[in-house]
Amino acid sequence: MADQSFFTRLGPFSLADIAASCGAELQSGDSAHMVHDVGALDQAGADQISFLDNIKYRDAFRASKAGACFVAPQMVEFAPAGMALLVSKNPYKAYALCAQKFYPESYPDARISPRAHIDPSASIGAGCVIDDGAVVQAGATIGDGSWIESNAVIGRNVTMGQKCRVGAGATVTHCVIGNAVRLYPGVRIGQDGFGFAIDPAGHVKVPQLGRVVIEDRVEIGANTCIDRGAGPDTVIGAGTWIDNLVQIGHNVKIGRGCVIVSQVGVSGSTVLEDYVVLAGQVGVAGHLRIGRGARIAAQSGLMRDVPAGEEQMGSPALPIKQYMRQIAMLNRLIKKQK
Repeated sequence: MADQSFFTRLGPFSLADIAASCGAELQSGDSAHMVHDVGALDQAGADQISFLDNIKYRDAFRASKAGACFVAPQMVEFAPAGMALLVSKNPYKAYALCAQKFYPESYPDARISPRAHIDPSASIGAGCVIDDGAVVQAGATIGDGSWIESNAVIGRNVTMGQKCRVGAGATVTHCVIGNAVRLYPGVRIGQDGFGFAIDPAGHVKVPQLGRVVIEDRVEIGANTCIDRGAGPDTVIGAGTWIDNLVQIGHNVKIGRGCVIVSQVGVSGSTVLEDYVVLAGQVGVAGHLRIGRGARIAAQSGLMRDVPAGEEQMGSPALPIKQYMRQIAMLNRLIKKQK
């Protein structure tokens, strides 16, 4: 159960209400039964709802004391007696919607702190929250219903759409931001790209004259850095989610709905097409193209283009089947030498 010191819970809700709002079918259980909270399979009680999304937790599912559970159709047969089942093709998504129902994200009432620093030429939309120590520089535009947290800095002439949230201590410069974008604490957007001409007498900086364009519904995790373009813009496509501690270089183009996990580094001028997934600690060389829907395994090093839909792993990265064949051959050679 979530600590009520930090999270405010709504409810209870009936199983019928939960099923309807989460896109699940109530296959067994009393539709009027009231659910008071969400919980993990091994911790939930009779008044809580859980989920099963991975077959390796089947035994925990069988032993669970949860009163209700979101499950895929093929897992129904493993349910313990008496558990109410809400069947969904995507039980984790259904659970996410249910958890949001119990614990909706809340915003404070609109206010502008007298301890914020807002240039008179900046434009602040209706219903915004500007917290203590936040800085909004000359010519910046903040859309309706946005929230700038403590000590965040919104740079000169930055434009931001509606219902955005900028976390504490973040800095945003040279940037155009869409609607419903969330930047977590410590994010750095729009700083100089890493561009210079190498010279033994002393490297010469190349002015970085582009912007960062962040489209609607993007989330960017804590302490992630996204450099502005050198001339063309750096672009983050709509609905993309970027984890903590990610580095995106100058001129990178990221498509719609991509997922980029912690400690990834994407070098300059690389293109990620829509729905690409880069798992943790992937390194991507510059000037590459990663095709739509490609998936790259953790700690891989990409040094060449990746076709659409392909799964790769290793360093240098290879198609997964090819990589696994090479590992198997290497293991056989090692055994022979022994």
